[in-house]
Amino acid sequence: MAAIQTVNLAVPQPSPDKDQLVTGIDKRPTSEPVQVRQPGPMQGGLGSGLVGDTIGDQQFHGGDDQAVYAYAREDLDEWQVRLDRELSNGSFGENLTTTGLDVNHALIGERWQIGDGGPLLEVSRPRIPCRTFAEWLEIRGWVKTFTKEAVPGAYLRIVTPGVLRAGASITVVSRPPHDVTVALVFRALTLEPELLPTLLPADALPEMIKERIRQRAH
Repeated sequence: MAAIQTVNLAVPQPSPDKDQLVTGIDKRPTSEPVQVRQPGPMQGGLGSGLVGDTIGDQQFHGGDDQAVYAYAREDLDEWQVRLDRELSNGSFGENLTTTGLDVNHALIGERWQIGDGGPLLEVSRPRIPCRTFAEWLEIRGWVKTFTKEAVPGAYLRIVTPGVLRAGASITVVSRPPHDVTVALVFRALTLEPELLPTLLPADALPEMIKERIRQRAH
C-alpha cells in the first residue's frame, strides 16, 4: 500500500550557497499532524504549502505549483547504496517521504488522496536540483550526478487543503489521458530538450514550463 512514511518540516539554516539567506532544505520528520494549504504565488506568497515549513529562496522555490515535495523512500535507499552514506527521511529536502509509490513515474496532473478525507494533491512538475542541494549534501558534482539519474521526485499542488500525518495512505484517485511522467519532464528540462514537444499533452504543467515548450515548438 502506498503511504506517507514521514512528514518532514524544515529546520532553518544559513544557506551554504547564498549569503544573507536562510535555507529550508534541512527537513526532519515530525510526529505532529501538519496542516497544508495553498501558499499562493512563488514570489510574495506563503512559500511552502505546509504550515510550519520554511522556504528560504522564494525566487525559485515554493508557491502553488511547488507547494509540497515528495520523494520515495525506495529511491533514497538506492542513493544510500550508491553514495555509501545514510540518508534519513528528509535528506533531499522532501516534505513527504513516501513508500509503495513510484513517484518518478507519476503522471503530470494525477491526483493523490491522502488518508480518509485528508488533503487532495496534484502532481505538477519534477524538482530541478540547485547548488544549495549540492552544498547541503557536500557531494562534489552532485547536481550533475542527480540530473543524470533522472529520479527527481515530484512537486505537488494542493487541490483540497487538510492535514498530513505520517502513516497516512496515498491513493491515486485520477490519472490524466497522457503518458507524460515526472521523469520525462525532468529529462526534457535538463539533458534532453528535444523531448520538450512531447510534453504538450500535459495540461497540468506550470505555465512557465508550458511557455518553454511553446518556445521550443517554434
